[in-house]
Amino acid sequence: KQWYQRRVAITAGEKCYFCSSNVHPGHGINFVRNDCKMFRFCRSKCHKAFKMKRNPRKVKWTKAFRKSHGKELAIDSTFDLEKKRSVPVKYNRELWKNTIHAMKRIQEIRAKRQNQFIKQRLKAGKKLELKDDEKEVEHHIHLIEPKVTVEELYNAALNKTKQKLQEKKKLLEVESMDMD
Repeated sequence: KQWYQRRVAITAGEKCYFCSSNVHPGHGINFVRNDCKMFRFCRSKCHKAFKMKRNPRKVKWTKAFRKSHGKELAIDSTFDLEKKRSVPVKYNRELWKNTIHAMKRIQEIRAKRQNQFIKQRLKAGKKLELKDDEKEVEHHIHLIEPKVTVEELYNAALNKTKQKLQEKKKLLEVESMDMD
């Protein structure tokens, strides 16, 4: 039983060579090149992409793409704790207890930092969206009608009738001068 637990602890931390997701024991594909380099893939999708010589940094669904394009947190001190260590350590209950407690704490810290990173990333998008909206309003300002109150409508109608009366008076004056 101890051997099995140790084996699970070692293999559960393996990462897919292409997409960087976890490869659990008994899952995925192992590819061994002629120079004895081992590549682990989580699913056939990653294996096929690798065989087609695709670059993980150019394939949108991989973690490498997300990190290289600023979509995910790329540099953080919590990533150093995730590195694989192949030094055997004698079983110590207190050490395991402290390790599990530290793992939980690190998970919390990482979650907070990722949320903060996402909020910062979305702020820039909101600013750009606001600028685009302002440009669109500026470009199509003629389509926006101002709110007109009843008094303004009444005043506008009154001014039109006054102008028409003045024009009629001028016409009458011009006609009366012509008759003279």
